[in-house]
Amino acid sequence: MENSPVSISWSHNHLEIFWVGTDDACWHKVWDGHEWKSWEPLGGKFLSRVTAVSWGYGRVDLFGIGADNACLHNSWDSGLGRWSDWKNLGGYLTSTIHAVSWGPDRIDLFGRSSSNACLHKSWDGRLDRWSDWEDLGGVFNSPIHAVSWGPNRIDLFGLGTSNACYHKSQDGGLDGWSDWEDLGGDFISPIHAVTWGPDRIDLFGCSTSHACHHKWWDGRINRWTDWKDLDGAFTSPIHAVSGSPNSLDLFGRGARNVCLHKWWDAAADKWVGWEPLNGVLLSGPPSAGSQSRLDVFVVGTDHTCYHGWWDRSTWKGWESLGKV
Repeated sequence: MENSPVSISWSHNHLEIFWVGTDDACWHKVWDGHEWKSWEPLGGKFLSRVTAVSWGYGRVDLFGIGADNACLHNSWDSGLGRWSDWKNLGGYLTSTIHAVSWGPDRIDLFGRSSSNACLHKSWDGRLDRWSDWEDLGGVFNSPIHAVSWGPNRIDLFGLGTSNACYHKSQDGGLDGWSDWEDLGGDFISPIHAVTWGPDRIDLFGCSTSHACHHKWWDGRINRWTDWKDLDGAFTSPIHAVSGSPNSLDLFGRGARNVCLHKWWDAAADKWVGWEPLNGVLLSGPPSAGSQSRLDVFVVGTDHTCYHGWWDRSTWKGWESLGKV
């Protein structure tokens, strides 16, 4: 299974990473602004990497697929100062779960069913309960990726049986979910979606030539662009992150197992890179997070977790965070 670390931040200079270890359990590590704490076991047995989401200060929710293909959930509430136990949320899922939050005390989960349709489950804190799993249709050969650019707004993306990108959205109105629409393309990796502001979405995927392709939605002109070729040659999905408006950083594993980086230079109105972030040979795709700085996490061919970061002036990688 794809098993790159997942990172999340719910406050300035605070980072948490989650990683499924060789024992198939979830492990947790924290940067407290001064140092990395030791790896902490959170238990569970997983068939997939875990997914993390935060809807407020001091809150983290984790999701993963358990040994029976059901969704498992664990949460941290800083007010209580402890993790909850893993709880079974049911379902039968055949892909990594993707979680998104568009507001306080709200979580939406998406995954692929045994019939390859998109499944959806939501938490509404006003009602203090989870919904049932809902079948949103479609037939997919990739995980579903979800993104939200505002309250009550969710956009979903997945690869159909023709390897084209499909899109579905919900805007909180009376019309509910839109139909699935074909956005074209021909991809060999899951689509990664990111938003850097209201009514803006950027999509990235690896084409059949192993290059990175890019498409975006601009609500000001109410349309999708065509797919653009951003070059490169990749052996992993592309991971995209945005820390501020009109800011985008892309990461992927290159043909020589090195992490490659490309970024959007808003001042020059152009893409820059791909630059190799040498020093570690990757066994899987990189992941990244962006807040006051840019943090990148990878797993090396030695099965060690490595961390590199950009402090907005220089690249500071790589440091070993150990094995689990």
